[in-house]
Amino acid sequence: MSSNAGSPSHPDQPVPGTPPMAASPLTRAVLEIDEYASGLGWDQPARLFALVDTAKLRAQAPALAAQLGLEGAPGSSAPSYTPIEQDKLPAGAALDKFLGTVAWPDSVAGCALTVERLMLPPSAEGSVPHGMNEKQLAKWVAGHPDRQEVRMTVAVLRDGARESAVRLREKDSPTEVLTGPDLVPGLAEALAATFAD
Repeated sequence: MSSNAGSPSHPDQPVPGTPPMAASPLTRAVLEIDEYASGLGWDQPARLFALVDTAKLRAQAPALAAQLGLEGAPGSSAPSYTPIEQDKLPAGAALDKFLGTVAWPDSVAGCALTVERLMLPPSAEGSVPHGMNEKQLAKWVAGHPDRQEVRMTVAVLRDGARESAVRLREKDSPTEVLTGPDLVPGLAEALAATFAD
């Protein structure tokens, strides 16, 4: 597990523009990563994060916890997850193939990925030509006048819990972030597979 200096802050600290206490610790972690990615701007590469139990991180790696600004409130019993950004994904690597090579140590409770994609509204999906390969389809979507740029942040825990956040570029505001466990099921499945034995 590697730590980058630009990693998101502690999930117990409110993220500017988001509700102070999201419904679950996993939702708070996803919103924290979304806000971190938002601060970097658009047209960014995919970013992978390990999610570690904050209390265990403080106890087992106090130096890393201090580096991440997590030295306060050690007695807090509320569960929380600290996102730790991993090394950059290899340039040009297909995301699904890369995720197939990822394995996590036991100290990692979950993982998250933030990635930008083009998507079409449901009204345009009926006009998608049949028989195109993935590259042709991506080119067709990129040229469609109704395409929308989105940033998706998807997180999974070892126990199977999932959460996602989706932000449209045209509505780039913390109050316009859609969250839910089943928004990006394919990506959630790929992330869950990184914990398979």
